[in-house]
Amino acid sequence: MGESSAVIIGARGGIGAALADVLEQDPNYAQVIRLHRKSNLPVNILDEASLTAAAAALSGTYPPINLIVVATGLLHSEQKGPEKSLRELDLDWMIENFRINAVGPALVAKHFLPIMAKQGPICFAALSARVGSISDNRLGGWHSYRASKSALNMLIRNIAIEWHRKNPQSIIVGLHPGTVETALSAPFKGNPAHERFTPARSAADMLSVLHGLKPEQSGQIFAYDGSLITP
Repeated sequence: MGESSAVIIGARGGIGAALADVLEQDPNYAQVIRLHRKSNLPVNILDEASLTAAAAALSGTYPPINLIVVATGLLHSEQKGPEKSLRELDLDWMIENFRINAVGPALVAKHFLPIMAKQGPICFAALSARVGSISDNRLGGWHSYRASKSALNMLIRNIAIEWHRKNPQSIIVGLHPGTVETALSAPFKGNPAHERFTPARSAADMLSVLHGLKPEQSGQIFAYDGSLITP
């Protein structure tokens, strides 16, 4: 990508902070901008006023912004976790999953893609999840989380198609970070089926994947190891 700027949205979380840390060691990026609710330029992915203000403040950034990663997500709260059965479905919890996991990243794309470099390679990525794959679903459950990540994957595909018309060298993708040792995965440490990674390992792997992608792969979802996740 050459000398450029990178933006991490959700840079206060475990994966977001690790992504920013890795990028700051990459000589290809002269500037790494960390955005979150408490940053000097505060960003709330569900508050369009904050997105509008942040995008305006960063418009014309030099070096130009060639990479944006949305590192936000919701799997559980102090009161709620992923549902194991239909009887656990709750309207407000389902809506909150969709708001944070699908609507928020789409709104970030709405406001931030227009301020990225207008020509040449650019990459916009959002953290997705393997459990958002419909064809790969063998266990069921986790209704709200699965469905919201599936919705995110569709939005990524839609946005990629639209942005290709504006910049044929754009890459818009979803990333599955694996099971990472963060607060998001903390309640599920007892499941031995998932290999666990440090945030630094996951971040380095995902950035390696991003840097190896080509425009014809835009609109797809990739795991931390570079494997393609089917819809």
